Amino acid sequence: MNKKLLSSRLKELRTVHGYTQDYVASVLGIARQTYSHYETGKRTPSPDALFKLAGLYNISVDDLMQLTIKVDRDVSYDAPAPSQTSIDLEGFIEYFNKSNNKKKFQFFSVLEKKLYYYFDLLSEKDKEEIIEFIKVKLRNYKN
Repeated sequence: MNKKLLSSRLKELRTVHGYTQDYVASVLGIARQTYSHYETGKRTPSPDALFKLAGLYNISVDDLMQLTIKVDRDVSYDAPAPSQTSIDLEGFIEYFNKSNNKKKFQFFSVLEKKLYYYFDLLSEKDKEEIIEFIKVKLRNYKN
């Protein structure tokens, strides 16, 4: 939060409500000079003081600190489309969190789970090709 914005907001609220700095300081239980420093930006109110000020002015702390977002209806705030990696991860997590799969794969390593998950998504023809590829890899590995 920008100190300058908060300080000007405090002064604006106090004058609009017709309060003196002495009155606001007494509500907060602080010296008038301390409150004056809030309005000049030399000091920042404590969280407790912010809650008391929000209560005094009957607004939220967000509104007091001008944290409330003003939404421009002419601008699109849509989230970006999920990446393929996040989609894959979501599918992977859902697959292994299904109750019937939890027990079935509880002793698999993460690597074995990945292999099984992606293998299961393939067509039968692709699965056969992968198996043949693994056999070739094993022959090369043994030699």
